[in-house]
Amino acid sequence: MARFIDVHPVNPQPRAINQIVALIRDGGLIAYPTDSCYALGCQVGNRDGLDRIKEIRKLDDRHHFTLVCRDFAQLGQFVQVSNTVFRLVKASTPGPYTFILPATKEVPRRLLHAKKKTVGVRICDNAVTQALLAELGEPLLSTTLTLPGDDGPLTLAWEIQDRLDHQIDAVVDAGECGMEPTTVVDLSGDEPEVLRRGAGDASRFE
Repeated sequence: MARFIDVHPVNPQPRAINQIVALIRDGGLIAYPTDSCYALGCQVGNRDGLDRIKEIRKLDDRHHFTLVCRDFAQLGQFVQVSNTVFRLVKASTPGPYTFILPATKEVPRRLLHAKKKTVGVRICDNAVTQALLAELGEPLLSTTLTLPGDDGPLTLAWEIQDRLDHQIDAVVDAGECGMEPTTVVDLSGDEPEVLRRGAGDASRFE
């Protein structure tokens, strides 16, 4: 049964954040709010958590998983960033964007796109997410919480607990969350390619 943890959306309580991070470090899979919508998250090295995410979302090897990073310095440890890409990403973060980039050797192979050897990265403009990342000290392996057959992502904590109660370990409730997933931009090629239009303005990449 998933724990339901209330967290203040602007000033997250350290005790609650510590509880959530302890659960993540213990191999837990959580549903947590971002600046776009709810996401599923676990530690980068959590093989069981990755398998559970794949099962919940019915994902295959062509799916781009996302590393939600605390800041640009952390992001730079996990993806290769040219000067041009640096400027594009820096101007759009933190915010509701996911960027697809070539991964560094810091990223486990099982998280990479099967053919492209790329991974998604983002820096989230959400106080709860930032507090979790600061305490955890590493990125969260994440994916948008959209269930098979649904038209859009889940956005209400009580509904997430109701539908995923026995498949995840905790639901983090910080009040209203965004209702659109991130805008996804592939920056691994010669020109930016918008793969998904979402909460972020895609026009700057076109």
